[in-house]
Amino acid sequence: MTPFTTSTSAAVRLPLSNVDTDQLLPARFMSQPRSEGYGGFLLHDLARDENGDLKPDFALNTPESGGALVLVARRNFGGGSSREGAVYALVDHGFRCVIAPSFGDIFSNNAANNGLLTAQVAQDDAEFLLASDGDVTVDLRDCTIHAAGRRIGFDINPVKREKLLNGWEDVDLTLSRKKNIDAFAERDLHKRPWLAPSRQ
Repeated sequence: MTPFTTSTSAAVRLPLSNVDTDQLLPARFMSQPRSEGYGGFLLHDLARDENGDLKPDFALNTPESGGALVLVARRNFGGGSSREGAVYALVDHGFRCVIAPSFGDIFSNNAANNGLLTAQVAQDDAEFLLASDGDVTVDLRDCTIHAAGRRIGFDINPVKREKLLNGWEDVDLTLSRKKNIDAFAERDLHKRPWLAPSRQ
């Protein structure tokens, strides 16, 4: 994965709470091969009217959202099922960061494993970002967001932060601890030699 350190871009401002994984990627699109990309299905049913036409005033469809790497929403973003495809849809659309007051736990874990930062902010700060205009800068190195002349701190699990900063998946994270793991195994072998695998 591409490491995430800092990013400045336009932001898609989605003033909705409880945007769940089925809204992010409706189940009927999950039969599509991931190799073809899920970005075009992101928020499909919210972004279209009853005729299937794009709503021009929906946050994702406005000219200002073009090239946005950041999405701002309200609480409980990514709740619902454990659908990893919801994260694929966001990443394939081009997003690197979602800012919200809270996230679904499984969604947040899936996000970190796919290079998507979930930056948790206070509710008042989320409302400020939703109401502001212009670009947003997200800096994972010091866990800050800069927008409209304001500096906002955000929370993220330190292990997820380390993975994102380095572009690591879970296996990469484990391998980064290899010296410690090997040292522990050697110490443990001396303490409990009877646990060593038999060579017979």
